[in-house]
Amino acid sequence: MELVLIRHGEPEWVRDGLNVQDPPLTERGHEQARHLAEALAHEHFDEVLVSPLVRARQTAAPLLDALRRDLVIAPWLEEIRNPLWHGTPAEKAELAYEEARRRPPGQHWSGLDGGEAVDSFQERIRLGASLFLAERGVEPIDDELPIWRLARPGRRIALVAHAGTNSVTICQLLGLPGTPWEWERFVLHHASVTRIEAVEVGGVHTFALTRLSDVEHLPAGARTR
Repeated sequence: MELVLIRHGEPEWVRDGLNVQDPPLTERGHEQARHLAEALAHEHFDEVLVSPLVRARQTAAPLLDALRRDLVIAPWLEEIRNPLWHGTPAEKAELAYEEARRRPPGQHWSGLDGGEAVDSFQERIRLGASLFLAERGVEPIDDELPIWRLARPGRRIALVAHAGTNSVTICQLLGLPGTPWEWERFVLHHASVTRIEAVEVGGVHTFALTRLSDVEHLPAGARTR
């Protein structure tokens, strides 16, 4: 089994000096999405699931066209929910992120004031990932080690989502404890491809990170993070 975790392209977080809620892709983000589609068009996927947010849906669109697949939304892939900043000056978000970065490590779990707490976000994604895997016959074995029982080990599934959701999913599959700075622990570039494969160990399976934030399909001038 292989899971292909795709991060969305570059989003337009600020327009005319104002914050944008649930932003679309920039022109460069659309270019990144086209290159991504060209790179993955030859691959077979049993499923392609997409976050409900605009930037993920726009990133997935060229790939789905190339694969001749319909859009399938997976609500659990939604990124951490920011405060409602839409239409406010860009400086408001910048100051909030700056304040959060200055906090002692243990206080990072609370997240941004007015937004989703990081610990709540991680709990949401881990629960969503567990249900997603269980529905496909991927069950953890009651053991201290990150080992799994796979009903259909040959399946290949692509998830088009976000830096946060993809990072927490990586931790879930590899058996890593969470931190409140997963975005910094796993640096996932825009329109990057991360691959996780099931490896058989003693009659069961564990997951291996075989590629992290691959952007070789993007021209040097189109690589952003």
